[in-house]
Amino acid sequence: MEMKKFFWMLKKDLLTLWRHKPRLISLFVFPILMIALFGYGMGGTIENVPIAIVEQSNGTVTDTTLMAIKDMSLFDVKNITTNVNDGKKLVDTGQVKATIILPSNYENISESSAKTVVLYLDSSDQIASQTLVPTTQGLFTKIGSEIGMEKLASIQTTTITPASSNNSVSGDGSSATGSGEESLGSSLSSDLAGIVNTINLQVNRIYGDIEYIDFLVPAILAMTVMMSCMMGMGQSIAGERETGELTRLFMTPTSISTVIGGKIASKLIIETARAMILLVTAIILFGITINGSWVLAIIMLIIGALCFVGFGIMVSATSSTQEDYIQIVMPFTMPMMFVSGVFYPVETMPAIFQKIAYLCPLTYFNDAMRGIMLKGQGVGDIWIDIAVLVGFTIVFFVLGVVRFNRDA
Repeated sequence: MEMKKFFWMLKKDLLTLWRHKPRLISLFVFPILMIALFGYGMGGTIENVPIAIVEQSNGTVTDTTLMAIKDMSLFDVKNITTNVNDGKKLVDTGQVKATIILPSNYENISESSAKTVVLYLDSSDQIASQTLVPTTQGLFTKIGSEIGMEKLASIQTTTITPASSNNSVSGDGSSATGSGEESLGSSLSSDLAGIVNTINLQVNRIYGDIEYIDFLVPAILAMTVMMSCMMGMGQSIAGERETGELTRLFMTPTSISTVIGGKIASKLIIETARAMILLVTAIILFGITINGSWVLAIIMLIIGALCFVGFGIMVSATSSTQEDYIQIVMPFTMPMMFVSGVFYPVETMPAIFQKIAYLCPLTYFNDAMRGIMLKGQGVGDIWIDIAVLVGFTIVFFVLGVVRFNRDA
């Protein structure tokens, strides 16, 4: 090995990296972002899930229950109402993940019949549901056992103690306790049954039983469109600029808008076709169903593709090589996959990452696709997601066209 030339090549590559500041910054920032997102996301626990509570009675038991719910890190109580329909509407409109409905007889601990607490649940968030149901069940099992202990104490003071004074003797010398003990035994049996069955939890899954694959597929579709569009634009613009194809094209009387328009059209056709193939494959292999409109789902895929094509144009506008483009894009695309709720709910993230999630277009793309496919929602339900994606698209295209450097 020629050591002098070896060190010359080493110096050349290091100097090249130093001169490309975006690539250098990405080299150090990207691994830090990834380990932080993996640690706080995949390794985190679900906390602060937004819920509502319907209280139809007032008293000590209700107050104790509310305090117990508020003290749990899993629950973030957004609303407390006395109207059942209002509580359900909060779940139906996506403002909360679940509503806990306390019955009107919740305060009456002397009743022998069990009380039924209803968990009205948005089951489209399958991972959050898996945590909410057993935790809520455990909470009311604990509260039920405490109520049962109060009942038992009441039985001991009002039934068993007075019974000890009923051991009188009848005129013929026989004990008169037989019938009393029989009625006492029947009463105790009924009361003990009431202690065992104090509170039942009824779970109403408003979108049925959702499997993880059902939860995953809409977001995988959105993520695939994002990755394909953004990576494809790097090859289409930065790659052609690096090989000189773009320069030769601009030597002809061709405007920037014509080039960008052609790139957009080809990418939309390719990525929409790719997403449709993925969707049909999921339906055939895993029995995935679209509860909403097929047409709306396809339109949503086109809007999402247009948004991320715009992002790719914005980044590639000044990227001189494909490698530069990839190094700039990766710190955006990979973290976006983890903070946008593709694999697990946004609620698993720390508060700062949850705020970042709502700055990412993929979050709104995921939400819209899950709304259509799992909840059967229409345009009126997902119009905010559509508006945000269209807004991102406009910003990306404007910046891309303004910053586009045909001579880079």
